[in-house]
Amino acid sequence: MKKLDQYLLKAFLGPFVAILLIVIFILLMQFLWLYIDELVGKGLSLKVVLEFLGWGATTMMPLSLPLAMVLSSMMTLGNLAENSELVALKAAGIPLTRIMQPLMTASFILAIGTFFVSNNLVPTAYNKIYELRENILKTKDEIKIPTKTFYNGIEGYVLRIDSNNRRTGMMYQVMVYDHSSGKGNTSLTIADSALMKMSDDKTFLTFALYNGCNYQETNSISGRDTTRQLQRTEFTRQEMIIPVQNYKFEKTNTGRYSDQAKCMRLKDLTNDQDSIRVQLDSARRQQLHLLMYDRALRYGSQIDTSKRASLHSAFDPSLLEPIVDLDKNISVHNDAINNINSYITTLSGFERESFAPSFTLKLIDIEIYKKFSVALIFFLLFFIGAPLGALIRKGGLGVPAIISILFFVLYYIVDIVGSKLARDGAIDPLTGSFIACAVLAPIGVFFTYKAINDEPIFGTGSLKAAYKTVKRKIMNMIHRTSIIYMGTPEFAVAPLKAILEKGYDVKAVVTVPDKASGRGMAVNQSAVKKFALEAGLPVLQPENLKDPSFISELQRLKPDIICVVAFRLLPREVFTTARIGCFNLHAALLPQYRGAAPINWAIINGEKRTGVTSFLIDDGVDTGMIMIREQCLIEEQDSASTVHDRLMEMGAQTVLQTIDGMVEDDIEKRVQKSFIQGAEVLHKAPKLSRELCHIDWRDTSRHIVNLIRGLSDYPCAFTVLSDASGKELTLKIFSAFAGDAAVAGVAAGDVAADVAAAGGPGCVVSDGRTYLGIRCEDGIVMLKEVQLAGKKRIGIEEFLRGFHDPESYRALNGTSRSVIEAVRSSELV
Repeated sequence: MKKLDQYLLKAFLGPFVAILLIVIFILLMQFLWLYIDELVGKGLSLKVVLEFLGWGATTMMPLSLPLAMVLSSMMTLGNLAENSELVALKAAGIPLTRIMQPLMTASFILAIGTFFVSNNLVPTAYNKIYELRENILKTKDEIKIPTKTFYNGIEGYVLRIDSNNRRTGMMYQVMVYDHSSGKGNTSLTIADSALMKMSDDKTFLTFALYNGCNYQETNSISGRDTTRQLQRTEFTRQEMIIPVQNYKFEKTNTGRYSDQAKCMRLKDLTNDQDSIRVQLDSARRQQLHLLMYDRALRYGSQIDTSKRASLHSAFDPSLLEPIVDLDKNISVHNDAINNINSYITTLSGFERESFAPSFTLKLIDIEIYKKFSVALIFFLLFFIGAPLGALIRKGGLGVPAIISILFFVLYYIVDIVGSKLARDGAIDPLTGSFIACAVLAPIGVFFTYKAINDEPIFGTGSLKAAYKTVKRKIMNMIHRTSIIYMGTPEFAVAPLKAILEKGYDVKAVVTVPDKASGRGMAVNQSAVKKFALEAGLPVLQPENLKDPSFISELQRLKPDIICVVAFRLLPREVFTTARIGCFNLHAALLPQYRGAAPINWAIINGEKRTGVTSFLIDDGVDTGMIMIREQCLIEEQDSASTVHDRLMEMGAQTVLQTIDGMVEDDIEKRVQKSFIQGAEVLHKAPKLSRELCHIDWRDTSRHIVNLIRGLSDYPCAFTVLSDASGKELTLKIFSAFAGDAAVAGVAAGDVAADVAAAGGPGCVVSDGRTYLGIRCEDGIVMLKEVQLAGKKRIGIEEFLRGFHDPESYRALNGTSRSVIEAVRSSELV
């Protein structure tokens, strides 16, 4: 045997034995709870109780073995996968089929052992347990005389006591009525105190009575003498010997239960099966003969082929003609009804006669097939447990135990239903006994195929998600997780909506106070407040987050979790209010782009990827421990608005995953330093300013286009166009791309000279109809969508139809480059 096989067998057999003992113990506790009333108060010795429980545990083996198999096989492969040992074996060229081979062989051998346990050990256990239970039921409860009550638990005697001493056993104010002679209350003994003792063999009781009196009547009448004698005897100490029966447990081996189906081995079952079938066949032949030759069947001999040849008379067709005589017609119908009722009575009698042997035969057939089906189901469960362990990559007694129990419950329910249907005659015993195997075999084939081919089961994550969903619903029934949500812009609406749809209890929504804006100074509400009001949620809008009244309200709500999305910096008094924790969703891959505008700055800096991060809030600005990071690619055509929309949906799912993980306490938390690679520079994401939005055309075309993308659709990059007379127009630029000198009719090699000749960066290049570009440091930025102040957003061709002589204008240099350089220089400090 190779070392790998030895290692796998040790890893499998150890947990199998341990789990088998645990399962037997659990089922034994259920067994004990079922029969505890019959065991208590009998004065049984420890040996008898242990023997009873031992045989009871043996009867649980057909249930314990399959559960131990599926759980141990799942744990074995799950531990290998979780510790990356399975990956290493596969990388070494060892397929999963070869890894499972020694375990499969061990399972097959154990399945054969399961058959012998089911055939040899379990019937003996049932026989013993039935006999022991009968003997225990025959054993009377120990004598415990209650106070101030007439007790007749001792045959032939009635006793009454006023009080007793539990420590010494002494009874006080004792009355003993002796009814052993069957003459009524003719003998009464009264004593101040008494002491009762049972003999060692529990065949008689000894009553030591102290300071009392005995009253004895003759209660006999002879002839004319109707007088009765009363004998009164006082005593200081008197002993009474009372014989008792069935107070001692006596073990008998009568074998009276050996003819029960559960108490028989395969050989005995087969013999009884043949005997009962012979009996049934004989009974059916007799019943058929009675049906054929009963007096109700007038012409029974006509259907007997052995006698049909001697019949030569032709059938008279006139017998089929309608009977005209009414009385004769009624008589014929009555005879027919009587004959039918006679047949019904006869058939009902046949059914009652054959019910008992038929039912016994069904039980025997079921027990015969069960001995094989238990062994087969034991082997089949290996092909469910082992592949599942390799697929879910979890060892231990956590997830494997839950999944194993689910499959065991499935097997148990199907097996119970199949057996009941077979006993009731709805299906045949073979189908009823093997129906669980028929259900689990395809599942085992499916899981084995998936594991061998390294394919996920409907996406392995779906099983975990289903498990977490069920667990969360159960926990919500016990304690519904309460959340306080904090957010302001549209980006924070989708996570709040997802939280509500998931069923969490949102106690309140915190957002910024309403403020007046626009030309009419209308009071505007935040996007989060509008959604919260539509959903019927309480809304809090504190001016100051350190306001004592606001802190007091948070403490009154007692939130389990505080979720923050695009909100203000929280003081310690706020984020420490949550019982489980307070976390923030940040629209960047922290520790990069800490600050207020991470989406915009990621595009301005020309990043190719961004994402969302959930982290625990601490005293710093976006510096808490990271829980979940999800990446998102930034395409060349993306703007801040398109990335914003994608991250908003991604952020909603990340918020749910974070809340689920915090509630279940199974989410990993990592410090932000662990995500910094080497000398990586951490970029900042400060607030957007008007100075940043004003384009400086002395920058490169790539930087300017990134700036326009990063500020679109809001607040939007802009430039100021000035003509020769000094008239200035503010032009917002929503989209643009980097062109070249050829667009303006200039040779590519003469770009630098042409820019200098035209006055340098800021010169407008256009044909007046289809394109408009503005020169920059290294080329031309071609505008696509623009908007003049007070006008609507339009494409460049539509803009040129109303904007005459564009080349007479020049774009003034703005401040964007200096702002960007100032931010980048601060990043290097």
